[in-house]
This record gives sequence, C-alpha cells and structure tokens, in this order.
Amino acid sequence: MINKLTQFLTTAVLALAGAAANAAPDQALIQRGEYLARAGDCIACHSAAGKPAFAGGLAIDSGHGIIYSTNITPDKQHGIGAYSEKQFADAVRKGVRADGTHLYPAMPYTSYAKVNDADIKALYAFFQSGVKPAAYDPPATSMNFPFNLRWGMGVWNYLFADTKPFVAQAGWSDKVTQGAYLVEGLGHCSSCHTPRGFAMNEKAGNSGQPKFLAGGELNDWPVPSLRGLPRWSEAQIVDYLQTGRNHGSAVAGEMTAVVEHSTSRLQDADLQAVAAYLKQLTPVPPRGPAVKPQGKEETARKLTAAVNLTLGERLYLDNCAACHFVNGQGASRVFPELDGATVINADNPTALVNVVLHGARTPSTEKAPSILVMPDFSRRLSDAEVASLATFLRQGWSNSADSVSERDVARIRAKAH
Repeated sequence: MINKLTQFLTTAVLALAGAAANAAPDQALIQRGEYLARAGDCIACHSAAGKPAFAGGLAIDSGHGIIYSTNITPDKQHGIGAYSEKQFADAVRKGVRADGTHLYPAMPYTSYAKVNDADIKALYAFFQSGVKPAAYDPPATSMNFPFNLRWGMGVWNYLFADTKPFVAQAGWSDKVTQGAYLVEGLGHCSSCHTPRGFAMNEKAGNSGQPKFLAGGELNDWPVPSLRGLPRWSEAQIVDYLQTGRNHGSAVAGEMTAVVEHSTSRLQDADLQAVAAYLKQLTPVPPRGPAVKPQGKEETARKLTAAVNLTLGERLYLDNCAACHFVNGQGASRVFPELDGATVINADNPTALVNVVLHGARTPSTEKAPSILVMPDFSRRLSDAEVASLATFLRQGWSNSADSVSERDVARIRAKAH
C-alpha cells in the first residue's frame, strides 16, 4: 500500500513538474514575441488614437488613397484570433490574409519575409495570448482605381517583391549578422531609407545591393542614407536609437515614433549589433556642393558682429542662436548641430522647413526621460521669412545646399493643413 501511494505521489509530482515545465516555455515564448513586436514596431501602425493597442484604424496616406491598418488583436471576428500559425506567417511574410486577399505593401512584408520561423512562432504566441482582444472594426481602406483592385498586388509581388529569407554575407561577424537580421527584417528600415521606383517598389532588398538603405524621399520628406553613417560612431548610433538624441542630432518626424515605441525598448546588445552592421555598409559617396558655403569662421564672425546682416542671418540671431549658437554647433545631446546636419543639406528642403514651421520634440525614453522641445515658428514667421532663414541655414558655416523659395515654403505649409 505504501509503495503504491509513493508511486502515485511520485507520478503526480512528476506530472505537475512536467506541466510547469511545459507552461514556462510558453510564457517565455510570449515574452519573446512581445519583444520582437517592439523590434518590428507593430504598435505604431496598428494602433490609432483613442483605440485599443493593435486594434488598427491608423490612416496611412499612400498617395493613391487611404490605407487603414488592420486589427491584429486576437479577437476572432474583427482581428486575427482565428488565424492558424501558418496563416499568420503568410500574412506577415507574404502579405496574404487568411481569406487569400493581398495586403498592400504599406505592411512591410517584403522585409518581414526575412524573419525566421522561430521568431514567427514567438510573434504568433504573443499576438494570440499576450494581446487583449478588441472588438473593433477599422474603416475600410479606400484606394483609387486601379489600386483598389487588390488582385493586382499579386502582379506587383511577382514583379517587385523580394521575399527571400535572410542570408548573411560572407565575412560578417556574429554581431554584424545579428544587426543585419534586425535591420533587414523586423526593423524594416528599408521601408523608409531605401529609394523607391515608379511603382513604389524598393530599389534594393538586401545589404549586397548599393542602393539598400541609401536614402531617398518618402511622402516628399528627404530620408537620409544609413550606409556607414560616417559622421557618427557606433556608440553615437546606439545613443540616438535609445534616446532620440546624441552628441549632435535629435529625432524629428516619423523617426520620433520609431524611437519611442521600438528602438528605445531594445536590448543594448541588439542596438550595438545594429550599429555595427550600419557602420559595416559602404557609405554613399558625398555629392558635390550645390553652392559655395559661407564658411564656418566667416559665418560665426558675421553673426557675432551683427553688422550688415541678411534677413536670414537676422532671423537666425533673433530666433535660433540662443540654442544653436553663432557657430551652429548647438549643445551636445540638447540642441542639435546645424553645421553639416543632414536634414539641412538635403536636396529637398521639406523636412527642414517643416521643423521650422511646426517644431519638434524628442520622445521620453527610459534612458532620456526628459522631453526636449523645439518651438514652432509657423505663426511667428511669414513664408518669405521662413524661406530666408532656411536659405541661410543651408548656406551658412560649411553647409552647401540650394536656396529655399517663398513658394517652396507656401507649398509645404499648405500641405501640412
């Protein structure tokens, strides 16, 4: 009797231990999936103001109509709760919903195609078991003809979609390979930082192609190249991704949300891997100066003397010099450098003019909780004044970009409304 009781208790203990052991990996898998969802910045596109997280409804202007992001909570009727793991994988990596309908490439499935099976499994576990279901039906996507014909996306995929799995290049270290996997895959950095063709297709799909991450324009905003980042060290890249600022720059525009919701939440090792990978890429050759710059010393001397100033120089002294100083150097990790800044020297001045008109603010992150705000000058400065100020910024110190016209500012101002 005692032997049977002992055997029963032993069996029960082993069963409980086995159940606990089986449950632990599931929770670990969900936590891993949550982290990967942060790396993929899923919350940024699949959440709208006033709606539950991941419930969709964010309006995305494609230039050919409005795309509304989908509900990816585990609600079985409105979300993806009825998806199998394979159906989830097909949506993420192939852009095909469970009902066979094609997604628009606003969903960066051409990047997510590089996500490996283990990480897809973890993401599936998180979205099925780690997200609260939301019974919300986002507005229907409304695209102009012929883009409203979703079957046409099958043709687009055939012609332009690079859905090959991630492949490391020969000679990469484990650290660089991990960084490449994150950048090319879940990070989907190429969605913004790779130039696009006439069909809104990315002109390159992986690190082996020189146009990959080489910069371009997105919705009329200039997007800088990430190749090599010659002005920044690896530590400065990590600092920027963790806090939205570093020794000489601060985030603005779409990158603000990326830092807030995604990169600031990543582990140090992953950010260091990303930085090592980006530094590994061959930089884009610098373009020649569009105009002759005024010169660092000359600009600083003239602003200091404050004699015979142009309108742009006077506006700079009145509105900008208190933070960015007469040398255009700003203050490390507080006020960005203006001398040599990518946003100022871009061929397209839209981003610069937008920052002048509408200001900018850094996100609050764990390692930099304070929010730094640049004020907006849209009410204070006229189109002509903004144009004069922007032109000075683009040609002062060592900057050497084309002038900005009053018409340019008027167009940019109107588009923002």
